[in-house]
Amino acid sequence: MGHKQDLSSLGFANIDMNRKSRRGYSEAIYCLGKTREQLGSIAGQLLRNKQDLLFTKLEKDNFNYLKKLYPKFKYNALAKIGYLTGKSEVKKKGLVAVVSAGTSDIPVAEEAVLTLELMGNRVVKLYDVGVAGVHRAINNIDIIRKAKVIIVVAGMEGALASIISGLVSSPVIAVPTSCGYGASFGGLSALLAMLNCCSAGVTVVNIDNGFGAGYFASLVNR
Repeated sequence: MGHKQDLSSLGFANIDMNRKSRRGYSEAIYCLGKTREQLGSIAGQLLRNKQDLLFTKLEKDNFNYLKKLYPKFKYNALAKIGYLTGKSEVKKKGLVAVVSAGTSDIPVAEEAVLTLELMGNRVVKLYDVGVAGVHRAINNIDIIRKAKVIIVVAGMEGALASIISGLVSSPVIAVPTSCGYGASFGGLSALLAMLNCCSAGVTVVNIDNGFGAGYFASLVNR
């Protein structure tokens, strides 16, 4: 691709140092399955190359370990995201609405929100407005319609994405969550419902993937 250095190898990880120039933000790190020592080495390599840190699905004990190595490292416990940016203030642009069906869906919604904010997007949040009381979403539809792109986070039957999409002109990104009783199969029923949405203009990310939704919404908003 003409880059002098595309990858930085640590043996167990090849870090893409040109992701920021291609996509607009440094490579994010998915933390599950990685040891704290591996996370520490990855963070150090990113910082040495003047990259921002965005660590998703980061457990608190691993954050505490990283915090000792990099004192400026920050943590959002609800979103389970660790982050560090070299910018003191990011100028926010556009508008993305993040809508959650229930309170139990908020951690995944917050993962999307923080990803969006770190990538420089203006965000409006509307939580606990699901189909069990759909008037709550309808009452806020004017706010939702102002957004350039909308993220809808829902577990159970995942119906909220279809309803929101049918009321707006903006694209909708649906995020199924693993919230629900036994027959929800850990979010599979919501995922299938969203994939079978009959309202045009909805795309779907994987179960509990708030980061993926926020990242894609940022690309659309940009």
